[in-house]
Amino acid sequence: MGRGVKIGTVWDRTTEVLSGRSGQIAAVALPTLVLPPVVNNALVLLVPPQPAVQLVAGIVAVASALLAILGSLAILALATQPSTDRTEAYRQARARLLPALGVSLVVGLIALVLMAPVFIALIASHFDFAAASAAASAPARMPQLPRATAMFVVLYSLALGVIAIWASARLMLVTAVVLNERLGLGAIRRSIALTRGLTLKLIGVLLLFAIVFTIATFAAQAVVGLVFRLILGGDQIPTAMFLAGIAGALASAALMALAYVFTAQLYVATREKPITE
Repeated sequence: MGRGVKIGTVWDRTTEVLSGRSGQIAAVALPTLVLPPVVNNALVLLVPPQPAVQLVAGIVAVASALLAILGSLAILALATQPSTDRTEAYRQARARLLPALGVSLVVGLIALVLMAPVFIALIASHFDFAAASAAASAPARMPQLPRATAMFVVLYSLALGVIAIWASARLMLVTAVVLNERLGLGAIRRSIALTRGLTLKLIGVLLLFAIVFTIATFAAQAVVGLVFRLILGGDQIPTAMFLAGIAGALASAALMALAYVFTAQLYVATREKPITE
């Protein structure tokens, strides 16, 4: 169904949506994509480590994941239908939150099952996970693996990486389908059908986004962190790291919101007749 869809046209539609609805999208992104990681960073960096604080941090981490899904659904709703306002977008997002969460958990479980052979091979070779964790900062002390096991882990991991990239492209529309077509696990098959013929194009988009996302968030955190370390002094490093985290959260949220709008417009395009230039 994706044959004939032009990524350039989808991008043009994405910029149109952003120029017209940036205020509403930002109003959704701030409480769902920015605030939770900022609160979590505050607990980790500014509050003395205590069991109660760690428990709260764990609860915040779970809440952050749920809010991120809610935010993605609401932004998708805003970007899919021009008539949808923020109240209606949140209503749709709340209605489809549990199905979206369920599909995410199933996809995550499948990923864990596919990764299981690596851990089984490591356990069978008596790999010392504790020593490996302790040696993370000193690779020279990393426990050695038998040659056969090391070859299997490397080759299997490479194959799994290829599968993961392919799956990420073909499942790009899962959340949009869950929201707009009210499907559960059937959204997986539907996304694969909608993206047929677009795999290589979408892989290129994903790789480009990953590069931009990594550079932008790292640059935001590094620059802001450096500036505030110079301003606050060496004895206020946690505060500087917290402020850098805010910058990173803002950059991350902006890019994720862009990705959700692009996904919404890609979904709309794949449901229409093939787009030609």
